[in-house]
Amino acid sequence: MKDILIITNYFPPEIGAASNRIFQLAEGLQQHYFKVCVVTPFPNYPNGKIFEGYRGKFKHTSIENNITVHRLWLYASNSKNKLLRLFAMLSYSLSLIWFFLRHNIPKTVIIQSPPLLVAFTSIFFLRSKKRKLILNVSDLWPLAGLELGALKKGLVYQILERIEQFNYKYAHLILGQSQEILNHVISTFPIKETLLYRNFPNFKLPHIIDVPSPSKKLKLVYAGLLGVAQGVYKLCQELDYTTIEFHIYGSGAERTKIENFIAKHPRLDIKYHGELSRNELHQELLRYDVTIIPLLNRIYGSVPSKIFEYARLGLPVVYFGGGEGETIVRKNNLGWSAKAGDYNNLNIVISKLNPVEINYGLKKQIQIKALKTFDYNLQLDQLIQTI
Repeated sequence: MKDILIITNYFPPEIGAASNRIFQLAEGLQQHYFKVCVVTPFPNYPNGKIFEGYRGKFKHTSIENNITVHRLWLYASNSKNKLLRLFAMLSYSLSLIWFFLRHNIPKTVIIQSPPLLVAFTSIFFLRSKKRKLILNVSDLWPLAGLELGALKKGLVYQILERIEQFNYKYAHLILGQSQEILNHVISTFPIKETLLYRNFPNFKLPHIIDVPSPSKKLKLVYAGLLGVAQGVYKLCQELDYTTIEFHIYGSGAERTKIENFIAKHPRLDIKYHGELSRNELHQELLRYDVTIIPLLNRIYGSVPSKIFEYARLGLPVVYFGGGEGETIVRKNNLGWSAKAGDYNNLNIVISKLNPVEINYGLKKQIQIKALKTFDYNLQLDQLIQTI
């Protein structure tokens, strides 16, 4: 049985794509006879507060699904203050250094990036000719920060670029969630070993509900992080509610703004449902006609994992973010797309959707396509062959 260590910022009981992705990877490796150990901070995402049961501790170790999970202290914060956010990342990096000094580290380590500083700390202290470091890149930072408007070009950006390049240089294998990420890496390190490793889900296939909607309006739903990048608050302001109901699930930085907007506009057909567990959410989503996957700005390298999650549920999507994600939706006939950033075009696309035509047959077709094209087990086998 081969030992493997996974270093990540996100892990259950936190909810969201990042924690689901890493848990699924850890569980998949464990089922293929790897002895898996995960190092992660105390759960605090997305509200920036350490969960009940973990407060007042420096370290917590448990066995979960036959996986050893070490949870380390950090200063939890989701403040908009950049210095506080930086201190939060540095605090986890310091805990990681403490962990590295006190534990025997396996010869194979998977490191999640971003955050860049956490990946940098791990690679800087663990690089060795006898150890294989695998960098799992889900977003391109600092480039994504620049496109989101969170960063500006200058000294800080240059430092982050240097850190990014260091991480790529000393990683032995780079996993990219999109082909754009891999293209970005190869542009600087052409001989670097890379593998396209998307966030394919592996949950039990649900039974599609074959019941016509009693409403004449299209039931549109968004479920996920209510962050700046997703732009759901902007979406609430720009959607044309003439022919749609808009339903929202999730939490994040924009939650309060969204709730306040709904309270101030009671005549709009929009409802916020709060947070649900992943399994509960899947059952709820089956009741809707179509889901929307928005990005406030086109982000190079970003492919939202919701594409694959919803396809497995058989739920058609309206994709509103451009780039590689839009290509995947179009190529696999998973729904419709609107021009990134063009809310007028988005409303036109949505207005042409007929709830009667979004029926069992269409949803089953999407689900079958997902099973054939987004094969989690095949992808995992490819990764195992490289470890």
